[in-house]
Amino acid sequence: MKIRIKFAKYGTMKYIGHLDMMRFFQKAIRRAGIDVKYSEGFSPHQIMSFAAPLGVGIESTGEYMDIEVLSMTSAEAMKQALNQVMVEGVEILSVSVLPDNAQNAMASVSAASYRLKMKEGRFPIEDLQHKLQDFYAQETIPYTKETKKSVVELDLKQGIYELTAEQDGSVYMLVNASSSGSIKPVMVMEKFCQFTGMTIPEGACQITRLETYTDSAASDDRTHRFTPLDAVC
Repeated sequence: MKIRIKFAKYGTMKYIGHLDMMRFFQKAIRRAGIDVKYSEGFSPHQIMSFAAPLGVGIESTGEYMDIEVLSMTSAEAMKQALNQVMVEGVEILSVSVLPDNAQNAMASVSAASYRLKMKEGRFPIEDLQHKLQDFYAQETIPYTKETKKSVVELDLKQGIYELTAEQDGSVYMLVNASSSGSIKPVMVMEKFCQFTGMTIPEGACQITRLETYTDSAASDDRTHRFTPLDAVC
């Protein structure tokens, strides 16, 4: 059976990188007594797939991973067993059985929502909502992404689906998170700061991934229909 697990990551655990989180869950699954399926071959490993690696320092209430199991009593029993072996800062939110034809978590990701909030107070700018609207109203938002091997010119506007200010002074955004056009929230805020002349001290803003989505719209549909990854089960 294919199983999709939704979990939250917060507190000091936000500083644990993706590879260490994989190792943590491999050990936790063994301690919880989950009848997980292993790959075949010389070096068998648990069949496990994460939806979208989370950057170090980012909290989340919408992380997903898929595993395969040989047997289970119930989804609720698995959730309770896993939560009993979790550390402070990681919580299993749901466990669901996937249809046999479901794509794995990583291949399903199309978008992700984020909340960006100053750790102390509000963003240092007046009329935040209007400034965000003016920023988003631009025809293009060019961004230069530099890697070790190349320099890529992007148009962030194509991958920003929503950008608004919330009543508590935080910034909400829904952006492309697919493998072909992933946009990080820091990229959007970097360009917004340039647009407004705002300066944010390093480490002063807490980023939280709220949810991870797949696009359930038909392939010939030009509009998006974003659905949380646990809603496809």
